[in-house]
Amino acid sequence: MPVIIGGGLSFCGRELKPEELDLIRQITRDFATLSLTELSFTVCELLEWRRPNGGLKSRECYFFLQALHERGWLPWLTIQPKKLRPRSTEWDEQSDAQAPLTGSIGDYLPVQLQLLDNVDDRRLFRQYIQRYHYLGYKVPYGAQLRYFVRSLQPPCPLLACLLFTSSAWKMAPRDAHIGWSPATRQVNLPLIVNNSRFLILPWVKVPNLASHILSLAARQLPRDWLAAYCARPVLLETLVDGTRYHGGCYRAANWTEVGLTQGRGRMDRNNTAQGERKHIFLFPLHRHWRDRLCDPSHPPHVSAVEPDGDLRLETRP
Repeated sequence: MPVIIGGGLSFCGRELKPEELDLIRQITRDFATLSLTELSFTVCELLEWRRPNGGLKSRECYFFLQALHERGWLPWLTIQPKKLRPRSTEWDEQSDAQAPLTGSIGDYLPVQLQLLDNVDDRRLFRQYIQRYHYLGYKVPYGAQLRYFVRSLQPPCPLLACLLFTSSAWKMAPRDAHIGWSPATRQVNLPLIVNNSRFLILPWVKVPNLASHILSLAARQLPRDWLAAYCARPVLLETLVDGTRYHGGCYRAANWTEVGLTQGRGRMDRNNTAQGERKHIFLFPLHRHWRDRLCDPSHPPHVSAVEPDGDLRLETRP
């Protein structure tokens, strides 16, 4: 959805210049017979709206153009409802409950995070999240990485699921804790990654497993995110529903609570949705994370964070 910033419009946190809006209006007027999907690709190519890995932000642009039309900015467009084939949220025997897994964490070490890169694993991941996570599965927007967590002790049982996505657009307590300006946030937001789903499978009852997994993820995620999106994150965030959980595993893994959300959801840019206020937890991935996030002079690209700047995750002052 378009956002008003300082009297103007913004796309993905970046304020539009008047000439950019003029170009959007011209392109959509001159080529109004094109589909909205084709228009979104065209606009992204002309305005260089790309992710750090070079991919076009066409999905975000699609919804941006649709919202501009609905608000009367692009009245000449005739938008046909997009017929999306809904992904099935049904599940089958693959995700059925297994025999209880109990004992000490030592019985399951070492543990491995498996980055999902094929259709079958992604389908099973969706089943587990939809079936056993209280929020269910929703198609995430923007950048995203999914993991299965397995024990490497035979028979190598599956223990948990992790989903990391683009960070929340704006959270006052987080932003105050970082200390960046709105303009700097627009530039460096890709350097924060959100742990949006963390599911220990319900038949897994292993003390200290969750915090161990979070520590492993904090080591592996920066490399995987860099490889996928050409940006090396310096901070992790997550939201914990205090009516259900107290965030013990995040605290045990040295995450820091910095405040509460307003209860509007991480992508609610219009201040309309209402829900439970959630606890915001942060975990730094770089010893100079705050300096990096508050520095507007470098775009988030491959060399944005030197490898030797990584934190040692075993201890934290």
